Amino acid sequence: MSTPYPFTAIVGQDDLRLGLLLNAVSPAVGGVLVRGEKGTAKSTAVRALAALMPEVPVVSGCRFSCDPSAPDPACPDGPHETGPGVSRPARTVELPVGASEDRLVGALDIERALSEGVKAFEPGLLADAHRGILYVDEVNLLHDHLVDLLLDAAAMGASYVEREGVSVRHAARFLLVGTMNPEEGELRPQLLDRFGLTVEVAASRDTDQRVEVVRRRLAYDDDPEGFAARWAREEAALRERIAAARVLLPRVVLGDGVLRQIAATCAAFEVDGMRADIVMARTATALAAWAGREEVTAEDVRQAALLALPHRRRRNPFDAPGLDEEKLDDTLREAEGDADDGDGDDDGPGGGGGGGGVPPQSGGPDAPDRSAGAGDDTPADTPADTPAGSDGSGSEQRPAPAGGAEQAPVGASEPFRAKMLSVPGLGEGAAGRRSRARTEHGRTTGARRPEGALTKLHLAATVQAAAPHQRARGRSGRGLVVKRDDLRQATREGREGNLVLFVVDASGSMAARQRMGAVKGAVLSLLLDAYQRRDKVGLVTFRGKEAEVALPPTSSVDAAAARLESLPTGGRTPLAAGLLKAHDVLRVERMRDPSRRPLLVVVTDGRATGGPDPVALAARAGRLHAAEGTASVVVDCETGVVRLGLAAQLARELGGSAVTLDELRADSIAGLVKDVTAAGRAA
Repeated sequence: MSTPYPFTAIVGQDDLRLGLLLNAVSPAVGGVLVRGEKGTAKSTAVRALAALMPEVPVVSGCRFSCDPSAPDPACPDGPHETGPGVSRPARTVELPVGASEDRLVGALDIERALSEGVKAFEPGLLADAHRGILYVDEVNLLHDHLVDLLLDAAAMGASYVEREGVSVRHAARFLLVGTMNPEEGELRPQLLDRFGLTVEVAASRDTDQRVEVVRRRLAYDDDPEGFAARWAREEAALRERIAAARVLLPRVVLGDGVLRQIAATCAAFEVDGMRADIVMARTATALAAWAGREEVTAEDVRQAALLALPHRRRRNPFDAPGLDEEKLDDTLREAEGDADDGDGDDDGPGGGGGGGGVPPQSGGPDAPDRSAGAGDDTPADTPADTPAGSDGSGSEQRPAPAGGAEQAPVGASEPFRAKMLSVPGLGEGAAGRRSRARTEHGRTTGARRPEGALTKLHLAATVQAAAPHQRARGRSGRGLVVKRDDLRQATREGREGNLVLFVVDASGSMAARQRMGAVKGAVLSLLLDAYQRRDKVGLVTFRGKEAEVALPPTSSVDAAAARLESLPTGGRTPLAAGLLKAHDVLRVERMRDPSRRPLLVVVTDGRATGGPDPVALAARAGRLHAAEGTASVVVDCETGVVRLGLAAQLARELGGSAVTLDELRADSIAGLVKDVTAAGRAA
């Protein structure tokens, strides 16, 4: 086993280290979600935490890590007798993003269960993580069916495996730690709320800190064991402090005044439910124990709010996370003034009360003092290129003539609930919520012979296959004699996520400010819909003389929204170039991910300028997509009394359908689901 990087050797990243240490002191805090750009020691810190956790007493030989002082009466390896047991180090179990359901919850041998009545169960990762750490790197990319299983286990503290009436249950209580890069997509709100704390990390901009990071990493890579030995004293001291804080934790007093501050803070920031209040209370208590105090202070509450609330108050996937610290301080002061009993915290929030939450800076052997500025590494996560307040305050301008000057970006109008656009047919792509597909989960539609391990038994089809052979197999009792060849796998139908590629006309013909604001609002609405349906998205824009890929296909809908917001307009309308660029993008994506089906969304008024016969050239580019069977829809942005109908003509060339901006609203017409290709052929 390789030597892990020492936790105390991590430079800076105070919030990250503090969030992990608080969970080590009080696992009831509920885990931590670490958000940040790549290369910021997220995974390194999580893997290093296991070495600091106290050893776990377990029943000898139990595969489910039962506590010898209170063994699980329903343990599949039980029953166990109460006894001293053995101690082992706490585990950090990593859940791969592409893991199967059986790998996560365990596998039940259906063949033996049917033919022998034996519950032959192979534990999964949830059993391995019981009473330890379950670490999910790139947790935002985890498939929905695995997320559902994690949610169930986190809520019930147990994992259930059920197959056709045969069930196995075992305890599964773990510290959930996830890391993610927000640029690759956001997390489902249900799973997001299961993380007790969240921290934002970013690479330091301080030259000395960056030098020290490189120096330590190179030293570790050259001699991992020697590097770890040089930090052994600091690791031992931190391990002892965690153990002392755990002993102190039950004696920490959470006064009524502090509880009022917690409740007032959660109410002021309009968080959903009561989990935030409970997590804040547990976090504030852990902060006091970590600082060696037996009473929670207002500063502990403030720091707990900064860790426990940012991911719970978001209302829109495109809103930046974070808290208004001035509002937080005002809320805490008001709640403290309203308290009847008074907690004696005269320093107030943000004062010198000695919250003690910041972990000791990792000075270590031969290390310079890095305490100054270590907490300033995380930048404010605010949208870039916010349009000026004057966008839309003036009268509508006539678009610039072809080849005219570029105009400044226009802000998007208010988004709305968009119609669901789906790809026809039956796909086999990644699980999502848009188009019909063969999936591991969903309604059962038939049966087939299993290819490899049996995962979803179709009981009726299995019995039907085995029944004709019972006499030949010498059946004499009541049981059914089942062979491997009799087993049938259930085929199921659910929904898949697609690649939604937007091709947006940003030329002069679209440049009227009110009109472009409405167009951006429509695309933003479709992006919101794509976020909710777990799609990948891409953005191609065309204006002037060429088209460009403004955003390659990605799971980060936030990134697409940011590119859309900063999109300038003006110039000619190279429609054909936009369609050809989209064709190139889809060609590459088909090679990278052939199972994910694309949906082309062209946002234009249908006009084309530049070069000889630009309309005919655009039509030929459209037929190129139609020949490859790409599902498409044209969002017709043409306005005015006299309309040329060019967008509808383009839709016919694409083999898709056309909808106006008004028709794009889900509540504008009856029939919310539209099969874009079928509708296009009908037109």
